[in-house]
Amino acid sequence: MDIEVALKDLGPVDQVALSDAILALPQAAWEANRQRQQDYDVHRRTESVVLIFTDGEGWPDITVSRESGWEWLSDLAVPLMNEIVNTHYAPGGTIIRAMAAKLLPGEVITPHRDHHPSFHYGHRIHIPIKTNTRVRYTVAGQPYRMTVGHAYEINNQKTHSVMNKGADDRINFIFDYVPPDRVAGA
Repeated sequence: MDIEVALKDLGPVDQVALSDAILALPQAAWEANRQRQQDYDVHRRTESVVLIFTDGEGWPDITVSRESGWEWLSDLAVPLMNEIVNTHYAPGGTIIRAMAAKLLPGEVITPHRDHHPSFHYGHRIHIPIKTNTRVRYTVAGQPYRMTVGHAYEINNQKTHSVMNKGADDRINFIFDYVPPDRVAGA
């Protein structure tokens, strides 16, 4: 969604329990669903644990499905997502995507804009789980650092990218929240 700024710090969140659960996941959880890596070239060098997903087909009458990550993380992720939504957005909408996303050391998510209509109407929220000083987000040509313990909304209608030049993984929990007046079938 075009939020008129490149990146908005939504403030502190208590992500510790979710972080602990994500960091304890076995490698098999990260490899269970490779759809994002296969469908979106910019994400081919990432790994994901997908809880909720839609490809947006038929927008705005879409189907949202629970994926393999639901069993691993939903008990901790859903309350945190709800807390963020209830604090910052109009209630009654729908979370249409939710996942833990890992960018391996030395890898890059190349500059891109999210073009599907669902990205025009949804708030893209990032909750850093693990990062390092050599991770850089760039949105609309400006570099940013996201801090563990905060949530952020990214303007995915602006060109954005991520590079991880550090020796450790960068892991964010990411979800898309669509306000109630923007989606029909979800």
